Amino acid sequence: MAFLSRHEADTSSPRAPGMLDALFPIVAVIVMLALSVTLFGADSSSGPTQIALILGAMLAAIVGLKNGHQWQAIEEGINRGIHLSLGAILILLSVGAMIGTWTMGGVVPTMIYYGLEILSPHYFYATACLLCALVSVSVGSSWTVAGTIGIGLIGIANGLGLSSAITAGAIISGGYFGDKMSPLSDTTNLAPASAEAELFAHIRHMLWTTTPSLILALIAFLMLGLGGPDQVATPERITDIQQTLSDHFTISAWLLLPLLALLVMAWKQMPAFPTIFIGAMLGVLFALIFQRDAVIGLADTPSLANAMALLKGSWIALYDGYSAHTGNEAIDALLTNGGMDSMLTTVWLILSAMTFGGVIERLGLLERAVSGLLRVARSTSSLIISTLATGLATNIVTGDQYLSVVLPGRIYKAEFQRRRLKPVNLSRALEDSGTITSPLIPWNSCGAYMAATLGVATLSYAPFAFFNLINLGIAVLYALVGFRVTRMSEDDQPASEAELPTLSDGQIIDDQYEAGTGRA
Repeated sequence: MAFLSRHEADTSSPRAPGMLDALFPIVAVIVMLALSVTLFGADSSSGPTQIALILGAMLAAIVGLKNGHQWQAIEEGINRGIHLSLGAILILLSVGAMIGTWTMGGVVPTMIYYGLEILSPHYFYATACLLCALVSVSVGSSWTVAGTIGIGLIGIANGLGLSSAITAGAIISGGYFGDKMSPLSDTTNLAPASAEAELFAHIRHMLWTTTPSLILALIAFLMLGLGGPDQVATPERITDIQQTLSDHFTISAWLLLPLLALLVMAWKQMPAFPTIFIGAMLGVLFALIFQRDAVIGLADTPSLANAMALLKGSWIALYDGYSAHTGNEAIDALLTNGGMDSMLTTVWLILSAMTFGGVIERLGLLERAVSGLLRVARSTSSLIISTLATGLATNIVTGDQYLSVVLPGRIYKAEFQRRRLKPVNLSRALEDSGTITSPLIPWNSCGAYMAATLGVATLSYAPFAFFNLINLGIAVLYALVGFRVTRMSEDDQPASEAELPTLSDGQIIDDQYEAGTGRA
């Protein structure tokens, strides 16, 4: 192609990318990702998608070299992208360890046992969504919700014979309601910071899109639950599952304490990585106290051999997960999970996505590609829709939720001010696209995390993440009709013209990790 022809490189001042430069690697990687999904389906995230992203990064690097960038600068972009993902990777590994020890320690079996007893199958999906919404508002974290009560809800759904894909959609719908609305959420603070809006004005403005989205999602989950009674497990099957669990594990309300402790630590805004790792170690402690015989099969007589077996079993649960041997194949499949190594494919996916995202961010390719939208966004509605589209595109291309909030905020902030639109219009659009679409993309760090934690492929649960899908649709509808699009009055002064730190400085995003709250 002509734009890849060799030019005399000015290494001290690389050329700005042209539109064709910007579109070539982005379009190429989108095509390769589509082929990956077409050829491999739900297994695309197990390797094919990673290859597509790495190839896309190399194509973007070629464009950068052609424009006079040094490889060292491109490598710095890769290193920066991977640096941004390290917090998510540590959290992900900790969740894997926690799933293994919570299963071994009886926490997950206890959640399933009591859940089968108190949750009605017909109202289960709606109840799961509402429960996750309440908890996520309290702790400000969809990741914490999925990694705690989400694990138990998936187990309960399997026990009831309900769809794990719909259940995952309900968990994510409720979790992202709080991720979007809670003042404790990192993205809820990041969006108004990017748009220079006031936090609680931003939250109040989001109520207009978020509240109807949750109500419609709950109605949809209620209809799905009421519409599928033939698939629900019989009382005899539920009793059999509970009996098998009680035969092989000590079931007690005390075993819910690790769950309570983790939610309290999240509510207190403790850093995510140590919080979840403490949760994993609590699982080990409760296994040693409550499940010596049932799980590890040791005699009551203390001995050095028993102590070493306990140590080995706990160690295995942390890195390789827990393997159930109850004699019931369905329950064994349900409870055999966890371990840090179960997350390694997802870690590979995140690293590949952030490599590609780091290169195109460093070279300014995505920013150049979407800059053309400003020239055609002549009306207020087209400006807002362009912002929504940019947030979604950034999630797809960079694989990072934070970039999908900060980058469109930086691109569109001045234009919103020039048209005298209040900053809350921009901050709401950033959340209505960047925050809520991230778990719907398999190679995005949020989508990868949800799939790995809940054990359901992103493409399987995405059609049932009703809140996320409806919210984006309502945001577009409001933009088209001009509903709740607020303008500055004559007395209002535009926000300071001082720009946010550039993404190459990355202070806004880095602060999230330095505070230990990144994707908690």
